[in-house]
Amino acid sequence: MKTPQKASSKSADSQDTLLATLKTRFEKFPRRHPGLSWAKVLARLEAKPEALSTLQKMEDSGGEPDVVDHDPKTGEIVFCDCSPETPKGRTSVCFDRAGWESRKEHRPENNALDLAAAIGIEILDEAQYRHLQTLGEFDLKTSSWIQTPADIRKLGGALFGDRRFGHVFIYHNGAQSYYGARAFRGSLRI
Repeated sequence: MKTPQKASSKSADSQDTLLATLKTRFEKFPRRHPGLSWAKVLARLEAKPEALSTLQKMEDSGGEPDVVDHDPKTGEIVFCDCSPETPKGRTSVCFDRAGWESRKEHRPENNALDLAAAIGIEILDEAQYRHLQTLGEFDLKTSSWIQTPADIRKLGGALFGDRRFGHVFIYHNGAQSYYGARAFRGSLRI
């Protein structure tokens, strides 16, 4: 059995590894967060240490979180999944629980909205997804579920986006559908 001191050391090592990964990614992609320094991001993370758990879950599920927005007045920063393709650890999910429950057979293990809540993130809406696509080229071979307006969802549909032929497309599908090349991207405000 591990002593609390060793467990804390392991936790600190894990946190240091995550922070090093986030810093490296932040520095590699300055176009995603112009005018923002890593020191400001780190100060925000140190002020909200509970966010590191969520960022670790984003990282562990293949999201490759990075800063994509910040509010200079409040200091709030926004991390978003910036993996080139939809996060691999979140694929093959229906859009939401109602879509999952409507499947009579071959239900996947989970759905996007419940999984996002378990991670502690919000799935992107259309505006956020389009903004992300201005910061790079994402989902060239995959697609990502996005927030769906209530009127579309009420009729059984759900929205997803991808980038093909140099353009960002938003499509619809039944909320009960799932594909090995579709997951979701999320964001975290800190």
